[in-house]
Amino acid sequence: MQHGPAVRRRKLGAELRALRTSAGLTSGEAARLVGWHQSKVSRIETGTSGVKPADVRLLLDAYAVTDTQLRDLLMVLAGSEDSGGRTHWWHAYRGVLPPTYRDFISLESQAGAMRTLETTVVPGLLQTPEYARAVTKAAVEGLPEDRLDTLVEVRLARQDVLRADPPLELSAVLDEAVLRRKVGGPGVMARQLERLVEAARLPQVRLQVLPFAAGAHIGVTGPFVIFSFSSTSDLDVVVLDHLTSSLYLERKEDLQAYTEAFNALQIHALSPEDSLDFIAGTAAGA
Repeated sequence: MQHGPAVRRRKLGAELRALRTSAGLTSGEAARLVGWHQSKVSRIETGTSGVKPADVRLLLDAYAVTDTQLRDLLMVLAGSEDSGGRTHWWHAYRGVLPPTYRDFISLESQAGAMRTLETTVVPGLLQTPEYARAVTKAAVEGLPEDRLDTLVEVRLARQDVLRADPPLELSAVLDEAVLRRKVGGPGVMARQLERLVEAARLPQVRLQVLPFAAGAHIGVTGPFVIFSFSSTSDLDVVVLDHLTSSLYLERKEDLQAYTEAFNALQIHALSPEDSLDFIAGTAAGA
């Protein structure tokens, strides 16, 4: 269990090592190609030292990596740029967003799929502006209005991943409590439920409700997110949110355990079709 930056360095290093091996190069040969000492390549590959995006670009060129999607993902893991050298939108908020939140957004922006269990609030990618404001205000007491506006703006900007080409594939299991909790008051919640109904009809979104009638379930220990990357499964990661930080689980056994847990939750939850009816019915009675 590690914080985001350490996981990113280790995953980036492992992927660069695999790409070097596929290119038929030793670490010494790779170092000579880019004009470095062999020890620098070794430190990058073991994740013991940070690496600049420009250095990653040099290595990817040396290894003749032409897959744009993979290059973009590795550049994001390096910290700030895509393969074309362009900074990402969330860097404009560096002075506002904590590093753990920026790490989460960077992974979300490059993931091919996201599976999430939510037990208390609507997933951020599906929140209305009013709901997002109410949740943020409740989570951080005494937040100045301008800072609150900025955080809501970021939350809404994140939702662009669902409209990207290709879009992020979102699978979410929502505990019934998410639908029943009147966040922001009845009016705000009614509009949020309508938004969920709209989202449930999108081809890239799969929503399932876990009703109270299902009783105790494996998700009672808390919400989690699993990010999957179409370029390589070796970069998949589980994210657990805590009050002051996020923790990342990267071991294969952790990924397997949470994947199996999510699959079990989907089995016990209502089907997507029945969930849509359930949400619509809850909205009608809100």
